[in-house]
Amino acid sequence: MRTHRLRLGHIVYSNCFPVHARLLDQPRAGDPSIVEGVPSYLNGLLERGAIDVAPCSSIEFARHAERYRVLPELVIGARGPVQSILLLGRRAPDALHGRRVALPTASATSVVLLKVLLRLRWRVQPEFFAFDQAHEDPFARGADAALFIGDVALRPALYPAVPLRWDLGREWWEWRGLPFAFAVWQARDDVDPERLRALHAALLESRRYGLGSRAELAERYAAHFGLPAALLDAYWASLSYELDAPMRAGLESFYALAAEIGELGRAPELRWLE
Repeated sequence: MRTHRLRLGHIVYSNCFPVHARLLDQPRAGDPSIVEGVPSYLNGLLERGAIDVAPCSSIEFARHAERYRVLPELVIGARGPVQSILLLGRRAPDALHGRRVALPTASATSVVLLKVLLRLRWRVQPEFFAFDQAHEDPFARGADAALFIGDVALRPALYPAVPLRWDLGREWWEWRGLPFAFAVWQARDDVDPERLRALHAALLESRRYGLGSRAELAERYAAHFGLPAALLDAYWASLSYELDAPMRAGLESFYALAAEIGELGRAPELRWLE
């Protein structure tokens, strides 16, 4: 019986590209099949078994920890400002109690991170509503503040008339003193571990290629992402792609706080591919 190629989810935002760079830029026979989508879409595909592995929202693992294993060493994270997770508003976060705050449907982890910050750092409980950041203006719907993620948040002309903005990576760093893991590579429990280990090795090789060729790739893929090459290169340089001990501590702290505000039943233990 012929075994299908592993199906690898790929986040369409530029933040995922450095890890998958070799697979996308120099594909080879035997590479996984690539399935693209925004984070929330990939979360659903992995849950339904439509893909085998994906850099899914880190909160997705916490919500279904019994189903998934985390591939070591790989993360989309930040050790301070992340640039692409922005809260825009007409008033300060600590003045948003009872106010309308818009949350993008494309996100999962960033939405929970914002809720944690609002409840526990800024001590407010707004009224939330969902919006499609690619097609809707949340401020036209009466939002006092709105969260934007990914390449949309990187655009220099993002709602210039809205006066205030906060980088959630910076806010987390200043509050907790820890890195933040926005996405981790997760695999379904029913996927053959030997095949996953081979994919993991390919992903580490692909990351080396992506980070080693960062400036060149930024020049070649700037038009694809609709961003200036210099901005794209600087953005990739500012992100963290290594799931080391401090990043893991940040992830575990996030899970504990998400459980504290009721977004998780309990903080899960990380289950690793071995």
